[in-house]
Amino acid sequence: MRFEKGHKENTRRRIIDVASRRFRADGAAASGLAGVMTEAGLTNGAFYAHFDSKEALVKEAMVNALLQQRENLEHARDEGLDLESIIRDYLSLDHMLRRESGCPSAALLPEIGRQPEMTRAAYEDELSKFTEVLSSRLPASVVASPKERATAIFGLMVGTLQIARAVSTPEKASSILEGGVQAALLLAAS
Repeated sequence: MRFEKGHKENTRRRIIDVASRRFRADGAAASGLAGVMTEAGLTNGAFYAHFDSKEALVKEAMVNALLQQRENLEHARDEGLDLESIIRDYLSLDHMLRRESGCPSAALLPEIGRQPEMTRAAYEDELSKFTEVLSSRLPASVVASPKERATAIFGLMVGTLQIARAVSTPEKASSILEGGVQAALLLAAS
């Protein structure tokens, strides 16, 4: 059976998109390949025509999610959104609740730290690109370089989002998120 030109790449893209959502929602370790492939509308056997291993899929799915996150930040910058709006969007109840389409760092950092070196290196590369875009939004400071402050702000936001997801009431989560907003703004202004 012959497929249209681009069929294999489109299928690969579909697998990555499904895996990216599932890994952020449930964790990479808890997401089986069978579930990913079923949701992508494929059989388990089709997986190895596109990836050598689950670790390779984890890397691709993570890079894909980080790239989308950076593109969203670039779009916000290009639309003229101020830094406070960007921080508030990240540290919102909406973002907290939509883990499957949200920040891959907040959803997967502990697992990324346990991945092979090539996956951690890919994460580091994408993190650097993301914080470079974020640093372009920061005012000059004598305390630290914009890139260092952007990394610290992002780390604060990721941790805040993770803690807000771990508490049991929306009121407590909202309070944690607002505290994170205020701390990130202070760090940005320092």
